[in-house]
Amino acid sequence: TRTIPSHPQVWTNSINQANKMALLAWEKETGIELVQVNGQRRYGGPPPGMSGGQLGVLVPWGHGTCHQGTALPVPTGWVGGPPPANTEVYIGKLPQDMYEDVLIPLFQSVGELYEFRLMMTFSGLNRGFAYARYSTQRSAREAIATFNHFEVRPGCTIIVCWSTQKRELIMHSLAASVSQSELEAMLQQVTEGILSVTLHTSPCHGQAKYAVLKYSSHQAATLAKKALMEGNLRLGGSRVRVDWLDRALKKKLQLQEERPPPSQLQEGNSLAVSPVLQDVLDRLNALGCRQHLEMALIFTKCVQVKPNGWLRFWYQVVIPGYPVPFSGFTWVQQDGRGQSGHDEAEVTVA
Repeated sequence: TRTIPSHPQVWTNSINQANKMALLAWEKETGIELVQVNGQRRYGGPPPGMSGGQLGVLVPWGHGTCHQGTALPVPTGWVGGPPPANTEVYIGKLPQDMYEDVLIPLFQSVGELYEFRLMMTFSGLNRGFAYARYSTQRSAREAIATFNHFEVRPGCTIIVCWSTQKRELIMHSLAASVSQSELEAMLQQVTEGILSVTLHTSPCHGQAKYAVLKYSSHQAATLAKKALMEGNLRLGGSRVRVDWLDRALKKKLQLQEERPPPSQLQEGNSLAVSPVLQDVLDRLNALGCRQHLEMALIFTKCVQVKPNGWLRFWYQVVIPGYPVPFSGFTWVQQDGRGQSGHDEAEVTVA
């Protein structure tokens, strides 16, 4: 029988000790000190007022607070402002016991690194992903070409692609009583870099609103998401739920905003929602409301047209609050009035 240490710091220090010691030896040899803030450990990026190098604080394994070390500038050869856009890559599927002593030299081999950020857990393992920002777009492209599907260990390949730099979040399950001013006041108090807040009405009567939040940068949005999710915040009596606003959902919301209200649509107008479609969507959304889910969003794309009028559609159904989207293919018969078939596909999918 193995006895689990009662003190949490003893337990976290016992995880992956050999690789942690290798990282500490590498830091001592190179003079590099890493900065850990808000769940990510950072290398590089000149501090304000300096033309090159980085100042650091070394964080003990498993601690959320920083232990101030000796602040030593480490020359990187960087002069001037930060790099241009499209110089950051995303690194995924990392072994959780692999650290900067292996990763930084590897990614430096194809170009000059401006910054490297490794996402960390409190136990001292990484979260399986990191971001590398290069001095030039050419170096970033070279990193993707060289290291995407690269085998960092026998049988362990990583993925490397362009960083998406998302800046928008969606906040679900807001009570009908929540006002724009109340929401903005809360966001300004607990987050930084908020640019705009847009409230949308949901067809679910019990959960009448959701909001789209836009931030000044990807980093600001990331920190805001973390603060909102981990702060156990409540608005109108309901706990705040936040996710990234993906492109498909954003496009759907834009189409809904551009579409005139039903009262303004003339019969036969190609923008009008058919009674059958509206009925089936209402029923689907009513079912979602009873399960405490948000409005279902259906995306369709015509991928094949038969001479006899049959259309094959790819579809995806996204239901905010449900963890997995539904997707597949369906056939529909064109209605003969020159319509695109998307309405018929949505009815079939719903």
